[in-house]
Amino acid sequence: MANISIGTPEQMRDPNYTPALSQAIPLGIQHVLAMFVSNVTPAIIVAGAAGFGFGSNSPDFPEMIYMIQMCMVFAGVATLLQTVGAGPIGARLPIVQGTSFAFLPIMIPLVAGKGVDAMAGLMGGVIIGGIFQGSLGLIINKIRFALPPLVTGLIVMMIGLALVQVGIQYAAGGVPAIGTPEYGSPLNWFVASVVIVVTLGFKFFAKGMASISAVLIGLIAGYLVALAFGMVSFGNVGRAASFALPSPLHFGIEFHFAAIVGFCFMAVVSAIETVGDVSGITKGGAQREATGKELSGATYADGFGSAIAGIFGGLPNTSFSQNVGLIAMTGVMSRHVVTCGAIFLIIAGLVPKVGAAISTVPIEVLGGGVIVMFGMVVAAGISMLSDVDWNKRNMVIFAISLSIGLGLQLEPGAVQHLPDTLGILMTSGLLPAAVIAIVLNLVLPEHLSDESTEEVAGGHSGHGAGKLPHD
Repeated sequence: MANISIGTPEQMRDPNYTPALSQAIPLGIQHVLAMFVSNVTPAIIVAGAAGFGFGSNSPDFPEMIYMIQMCMVFAGVATLLQTVGAGPIGARLPIVQGTSFAFLPIMIPLVAGKGVDAMAGLMGGVIIGGIFQGSLGLIINKIRFALPPLVTGLIVMMIGLALVQVGIQYAAGGVPAIGTPEYGSPLNWFVASVVIVVTLGFKFFAKGMASISAVLIGLIAGYLVALAFGMVSFGNVGRAASFALPSPLHFGIEFHFAAIVGFCFMAVVSAIETVGDVSGITKGGAQREATGKELSGATYADGFGSAIAGIFGGLPNTSFSQNVGLIAMTGVMSRHVVTCGAIFLIIAGLVPKVGAAISTVPIEVLGGGVIVMFGMVVAAGISMLSDVDWNKRNMVIFAISLSIGLGLQLEPGAVQHLPDTLGILMTSGLLPAAVIAIVLNLVLPEHLSDESTEEVAGGHSGHGAGKLPHD
């Protein structure tokens, strides 16, 4: 229910309404707290995959701190593009941008074990993919037909499935600990379990902001437990600077075919996700449909914000869905509230000590958090699939796409004879699954008879209509 002390019901639904600063600033920080952990996690995962993250003892470890900074700074910059706008860029709505999980299945194989040198090629992909996504603002409403819930739900589910292994590895002690007695120790799992239990407790038994920030609260609880067991080191915080500006082409820039193809494809998925979030914001906050101008402006900001981030060593941005729910909860539609949050993010990102403080979080603590977050990505995909009419045609499309995509991800050696570039794209699992689903959805006839699929189903038959039962 809307809080009328902030404004009248009409003002609460108006994106251009500005509450008093004493109200706007804490409401804006609330948006930042809801997305903060998810925003910095991709940088930690990419650095870990490349070999200069947690537990690596790499001399390049400070580069992870820099990436964390850039995730904060350019999430704030991209959010400002959405809320304040620049010409046709930006929806002028309370859209919170943050570093996207969706690109991780593409980024991890590109940098795996290659160290900081791999980041130049990654940033080339981020920049080109961002420019490509920004250009989709011209046609976004015309390509949505190719991505129905069957396809988008499968893609989101595959993103989560590609990442759940990371959560387990982190909770057990991180990739560098694999093969040592410390990996999977009872202490590591105890710390990770504290995060999971506290997160679930606040998510289901608390209300308001405490429920929305459940993952953050769980991480804090796990951090305190890890601190009590002597698992936290503050050495990097003391060495970190108090202020630092972003450095253009910090990692250099290279252009590789696999990175460009992967980022451009995922840019389409990110654009569709942003369109959905914009629609959710206008429906939940203003009780109206999003306009074509808002949808195209949001897509421009999504893409060009990512491209700008890539120039300075940041990762791709997308709109954050959890903040859509926060708007529905508070009833405050003001874009200026989110602008306050964006400014807070930028200021935090310009202080390396903030990134260094984040880097003190033990990998086991983060593991407990990402187990929840990545599991929720899978669940979100399944939720999207619940809107699908599970007729025989759609079951076949889903079955083939999932089998090939997940199978190649689990058994990458099956395509060892492909060129390196194509092999990276295929073993991501996500790209082959998505491409197959899109193509089959466009070319297969609308209806298949029961007899045409029963013989390959092993006696199993789905009869779901895509709707959940009601009491």
